[in-house]
Amino acid sequence: MRKSLISLFLLTFIATSAADKRAMTVEDLWAMERIGEVQLSPDGSQLVFELTRYSMEKNSGITSLWLLSTRGGEPRCLTSTETSSRMPRWTPDGAAISFLSSRNGKSEIYLLPLNGGEPSVLTDFPLDIESYIWSPNGHRLAFTAVVNPQATGIEESAAWNKAAQESAVKAYIVDQLLFRTWNQWIVNKKNHVFICDALGKNYRDMTPGDYNSPPLDLTGLQDYVFSPNSEMLAFVSNRTAMPAANTNNDIFLILDENNEICLTADNEAVDNFPIFSPDGNLLAYKAMKRPGFEADEYDIKIYDLRNKSVISLTDHFDLSPEEMIWSPDGKTILFNAEERGREPIYRIDLSSRKIEKLISDHMNSSLMISPDGKTLYFKRQSSIMPNELFAMDLAKRAIRRLSFINQPLLSELELYAVEDFTFTSFDGQQAHGFLVKPPFFDPQNKYPLIYLIHGGPQGMWADDFHYRWNTELFASRGYVVAAVNFRGSKGYGQEWCDAVSKDWGGGPYQDLMSGLDYLVQNYSFIDANKVAAAGASFGGYMINWIATQTDRFKALVSHAGAFDLRSKYGSTEELWFPEWEFGGTPYEQPELYEKWSPSVYVENWRKFSTPTLVTHGERDYRVPVNQALQMFTALQRMGVPSRLIVFPDEDHFVSKPQNARLWWNEVFDWIERWIK
Repeated sequence: MRKSLISLFLLTFIATSAADKRAMTVEDLWAMERIGEVQLSPDGSQLVFELTRYSMEKNSGITSLWLLSTRGGEPRCLTSTETSSRMPRWTPDGAAISFLSSRNGKSEIYLLPLNGGEPSVLTDFPLDIESYIWSPNGHRLAFTAVVNPQATGIEESAAWNKAAQESAVKAYIVDQLLFRTWNQWIVNKKNHVFICDALGKNYRDMTPGDYNSPPLDLTGLQDYVFSPNSEMLAFVSNRTAMPAANTNNDIFLILDENNEICLTADNEAVDNFPIFSPDGNLLAYKAMKRPGFEADEYDIKIYDLRNKSVISLTDHFDLSPEEMIWSPDGKTILFNAEERGREPIYRIDLSSRKIEKLISDHMNSSLMISPDGKTLYFKRQSSIMPNELFAMDLAKRAIRRLSFINQPLLSELELYAVEDFTFTSFDGQQAHGFLVKPPFFDPQNKYPLIYLIHGGPQGMWADDFHYRWNTELFASRGYVVAAVNFRGSKGYGQEWCDAVSKDWGGGPYQDLMSGLDYLVQNYSFIDANKVAAAGASFGGYMINWIATQTDRFKALVSHAGAFDLRSKYGSTEELWFPEWEFGGTPYEQPELYEKWSPSVYVENWRKFSTPTLVTHGERDYRVPVNQALQMFTALQRMGVPSRLIVFPDEDHFVSKPQNARLWWNEVFDWIERWIK
């Protein structure tokens, strides 16, 4: 960043001819600088973005804020690289940038004037501020904080927090579900939305009560928002008695300080991501149809605030919209959606409901549009490029790249972009996947194969630069890598997505076996006798299932995978998920829980035993660590070569640099031990 990016890129390119390139390493993966949140200035001339740099030595990362002209050029660092600054927001007049930082020990909102000077703290709230937004007129801010709903006010909440931290007793006393989520206990903790004035004073709790606003799960990109005239606030909340067992997130509207109405009370499935039209007359939001199903297809709905009517814009569109933004004239909505391993950008006309695809390639997110409606700004990533900033001229459909953050490092590496393949599965349906070749690939050679299995199960292998399951890094040690989007995957229509439910070890497993058959039969450079498989979450479950069903793999790697579905139900937090996937509780549907539990088929290891590496995070509450312990115990008792790695300080993901380095090295060592 200290030199001209163009000059640096040219010098690097000259110095790294094809012969000088090298394979990617774990250290390279963690040396990549990661673009996070991006915000467009009110006049459309500048972008402010988060940039996170990790240190393997310090085992941590620092997030700083950078400013980039929408014409391109070299970005400028705005905040200290010694302490993290996150969640940048332009003040509505464009004169300053606000952000969150804990540099003084507590997460507060800071203000950085663009005409010079140092950041100053804006708020002095007794609790940590989790997120925030400005009202369009700049007179107020809305923000979220975690409170104790039994407390009489925020000061008492803060006092109780302090007392709990200082107490020698660390017991949790639980009276109801939901009591923990993802990686933290949430006893007596609820998200609330507050409002204060532009000076950070006069706080008011806008969502009092014993519920989360916004919810903890099944959220949109931004689940509270001001109306254009700054007089109304829309927010998302789950007001049911047991949110752990349902997906009934609703959208509420605060008309004034004492008048709150629910706009989506007639829908018991997910409603989230409210955004007002530029004139404030319409509220767009995303909605699912089926209660209890977290992977149902989203529709974009329009609520007319004038006549209280609702229409659906995308019920004829068999993909699930993710982000969405209004065009400045209010006539169209732009959105992205996962499709066949990519994330294209679409535009829908409100009057005709016609949908057109604006961008097809790679993974595109963080959609922003210029005030004149002529230019779309977004982040883009691919399997060989971490997120960078791009712009599209909407009239000419011309795309230009604005940032080159990681180009110098990428130019040193020998990387092959993903290649698509399609095959006919066991029942005649067409399935799709990706293949990645190893560095310095020679089609005359034979290469071992690593077969990757994604999580979800309603997830998707994508043309992205994944920081935990990076296909390029898996290929770096001389492997061909293949990843199939089996039935259950997103991006292929809702019928394909639905097909995994109540059939976990059935159709998806057969898709994977059919895909493996196709690969070894059609790619002569794959060594059919040297195949390993690895997966996480549902992918970890599938590895556990594969271990009990076949001996065609030389080595297996299971991360955060379910082994016994009945005991997993009793220890996970999102009960709606297993209850949908298996048709009810284990007490109501014991047959399905037993049918698809790998634990039931351990006796098959007397016929075959595939060496299996089992890894897990001890703070994983989605798939609790007892699943890994049970899997490893069974492997050991049955005499199957196996190893267990538990990370006490990780959750469902391995996210710390040194832990990640250990994980990658252990995975590679395990596969190489049994395959090479």
